[in-house]
Amino acid sequence: MVNLLRKSAALLACTSSLLALEAGPEPGLERAVNWKWSVIPSPASQPWRLPPQRVQVLADSPQASPATPVADTGIYTVKKGDVLVRIAKRFDLTVAQLREFNALQSDFLQIGQELRIPDSQQRLALRSAGSKKTGQPAAQTALVNEVLLLRVFLDNQGFSTGAISNQADPVFGRVLHLYQTARGETLDHAAVVSQAIASTEKTLTDYTLRVEDFHFIAPPKATPASADGKPASAPRPTYEELLSTPLLAYRSPWEFVAERFHCDEKFLRKLNPKLGANPPAGSVFRVPNVAPFEIEKIPSRDIQPPSESSQPVHAVIRDLTVLEIHRNGRLASVMPLSRSRPGLRGRGEWKILDAIPRPRLATIREPRVVREEKTGPFYVNPNPTPRQAPAVLEREEILPAGPNNPVGLVWINLAKASENSPLPFGLHGTATPSEMFGYESLGGFRLANWDIIRAASLLPSGSKLEWLP
Repeated sequence: MVNLLRKSAALLACTSSLLALEAGPEPGLERAVNWKWSVIPSPASQPWRLPPQRVQVLADSPQASPATPVADTGIYTVKKGDVLVRIAKRFDLTVAQLREFNALQSDFLQIGQELRIPDSQQRLALRSAGSKKTGQPAAQTALVNEVLLLRVFLDNQGFSTGAISNQADPVFGRVLHLYQTARGETLDHAAVVSQAIASTEKTLTDYTLRVEDFHFIAPPKATPASADGKPASAPRPTYEELLSTPLLAYRSPWEFVAERFHCDEKFLRKLNPKLGANPPAGSVFRVPNVAPFEIEKIPSRDIQPPSESSQPVHAVIRDLTVLEIHRNGRLASVMPLSRSRPGLRGRGEWKILDAIPRPRLATIREPRVVREEKTGPFYVNPNPTPRQAPAVLEREEILPAGPNNPVGLVWINLAKASENSPLPFGLHGTATPSEMFGYESLGGFRLANWDIIRAASLLPSGSKLEWLP
């Protein structure tokens, strides 16, 4: 087994270099990042869904709720119509693993035959045996599956590692380290893995795409074929397109399902290679087994808990990388955080104010304040004079609410510790959870949409926010 703890420490050391990455402005915001923006609530009467649309449905698939995870231990009795590949998929196994665990010499099954299903510990051992199909070495196969297991486990414990995949990265290493140091009994890496195996019934589960999910998925755009005949990548949205829709919805079922299950979209596509570019309702996705982020249940207001002096809560932004939430002096939750603009940071002590669900953004294209530097051969002005540039528009332009709003699905106002006036930058969600450490955007300090919802539900107004290295 590869020493994942050692690898995590190395990844932790790389976090500062990750923060330096800048891939340019978020798509559609190339000019908008230079303007001043204000956050405004959505009207309570505004529908929280797209206008009705015709939804394609698989002809042979009943519309069902998400499948209930099936226990991965015990005995399965073969029934009429069963084949090995379907039984393996049902229990999140490969055919080779199921055959190996039951010492099967062929894929032929008999009605009434009993197959043993490996438990989590036995499953991990099987996966560590390597794959003849891929030719991967045993240690590499074990590492990939162990990373995925730990990401799912940590997320379910309230320690989010960001968009879930089967690969380690600096954020994963940092959150794993924080979990280990916060839970003194799990400083041993092997103990963390054992705890993850014991508490995670299944690493992956199934989700059936529903007709009502398309209330938040925009109709697909026609894309021209590339030179090799395959569909080209969807074009990036323009600023005008962001303004022209009643809801900044998900751009595809892939994006919807990825965010619902806290998953990296590229990894989700690898998990489901047989699904097309625009899966219809009734399509079954393989997804990480985490509590789903249900966008349809986001309220229009009152998302924060009441203040409780008996259980004091405070937040910490550490090294501009993670948001920590402490309750009664104990680290209760962690989630990755990034700044939306280069150079944005805080220090000392701030304060959590009110949370605004379903935020919209307004601008009159007024440029940010420009500071006029006055320098000379022997002098640099330490306090440059602000120079106000004129606005361009007489009326506000408004970016609608939705998962693809640049500040995501919740905005939390922040203030200096001794003040109550909101600062122009707050904690908020993001339209690019898998790339939020790279793109420049609007707002202040961003988290994945599933994480900002969790943060708002844990932080009462008035909570202390500390900035620590």
